[in-house]
Amino acid sequence: MLNERARILLKTLVERYIEDGQPVGSRTLARHAGLNLSPASIRNIMADLEEHGYIASPHTSAGRIPTVRGYRFFVDSLLTVKPLERAEIRQIRHSLTPDDPQRLINTASHLLAELTRYAGVVVTPKRRNQQLRQIEFLRLADKRILLIMVSMDGEVQNRVILTEQPYTPAQLIRTANYFNRHFSGLSIEQVRPRLQQELKQLKEDIGRLMEAVLETGTEAFGGEHAECVVTGESNLLATPELTADVRRLRELFNLFEQRTQLLQLLESGHRAAGVQLFIGAESGVAPLDECSVITAPYEVDGEVVGTLGVIGPTRMAYERVIPIVDITARLLSSALSYH
Repeated sequence: MLNERARILLKTLVERYIEDGQPVGSRTLARHAGLNLSPASIRNIMADLEEHGYIASPHTSAGRIPTVRGYRFFVDSLLTVKPLERAEIRQIRHSLTPDDPQRLINTASHLLAELTRYAGVVVTPKRRNQQLRQIEFLRLADKRILLIMVSMDGEVQNRVILTEQPYTPAQLIRTANYFNRHFSGLSIEQVRPRLQQELKQLKEDIGRLMEAVLETGTEAFGGEHAECVVTGESNLLATPELTADVRRLRELFNLFEQRTQLLQLLESGHRAAGVQLFIGAESGVAPLDECSVITAPYEVDGEVVGTLGVIGPTRMAYERVIPIVDITARLLSSALSYH
């Protein structure tokens, strides 16, 4: 356990480093900590903090910077969260008015990026074999068809199908009518075995089109999967500690592009009862070793369905970002539940 003087000095050091981005020396601490201590006493306490792994000394400076352990102690024991201003809360609430769920999720990601100047991320709710109400075809060209799929709860998915042969409008209408008459109200997984039995009786042209519907519908509505919406990645290019190492920066942006590891990390936030922080290597995802991830779950009608959060440098203003993530999750939950 740290004594009171060590806690105050560590808090001051972290706050100054977050503010300035420069290693903090004993003279700076003497000016800002509000303790009546000599520079020698401050250096002794800093040496103890360094020995216990809370701060470290870069090779190029006599000052100190926080380590992951130092940030963690600061966040868990020393941080004073600043309430958001009413204008910011109004901005979030006004932006997250009840609307189409996907638009709400995209808006939440943009808001997080805009308000924090870091990357905003939202994991979408998992789809669980949604039942189809109807399909429609729209002929775009000889061998390009737009497939419009509508689920029983009103979600619309549009996909372009490339076919081996051209189809007339009459063939497309006939195929859609057949599907809607026989399979409306069923999920893709329920449609599959029934359609497999009937493909032999169908004309070859309609049969091929039906197979395309199965394949496309499985990708859009089948199985159980979530997606990750990321906004504001370019904001991180303004962070010197992230851009100093080009290789590591490339790995970070590859993470944003591939998203599999990021999705796994964020989905772990489903189990958190409120805001959760991963600082540096705590995430277990190597490209995020110089980053912090702040997440919070969001709900629909009292059930946790997804996670949202912010990704930024470990040197971030935690007292400001934490309430932004928390309030955005609460207001997104409210808007989705109302919708």
